[in-house]
Amino acid sequence: MTALANDRPAIEDPTAALEAAPHGDDHRGDARLQLDPGRYLLCGSDAHVLSADVTHVGRGIVADLRLDDHTVSARHAIVVARGDRLRILDDRSTNGTVVNGRRVDEAELHDGDVVVLGRVVLTYRDLR
Repeated sequence: MTALANDRPAIEDPTAALEAAPHGDDHRGDARLQLDPGRYLLCGSDAHVLSADVTHVGRGIVADLRLDDHTVSARHAIVVARGDRLRILDDRSTNGTVVNGRRVDEAELHDGDVVVLGRVVLTYRDLR
């Protein structure tokens, strides 16, 4: 891998993960999931509810949302609710946080956004 200007390793191909993510206008998420109103991060058939004002995401045991993948940092990202808005902040992760194919330090999340942490692909759903 090559280093970026900020000395973080480059993502191998973040757009490849986007093609595997669910798309479309189904605001209930994956057709196999029956979700109640709320905010979620979907990973395959798993739905992680985002009900707290602050959610720590990572591989470490102290993470609120634990992702068991070696490409995810122990403290990878933080999801913060500010009023009606939800933001994701990179927590100085090794492999970066990517939202809709763009590496970010911080980004506002909108329904249907695809978030890539390491090689883990998540989809944000806002069903309120």
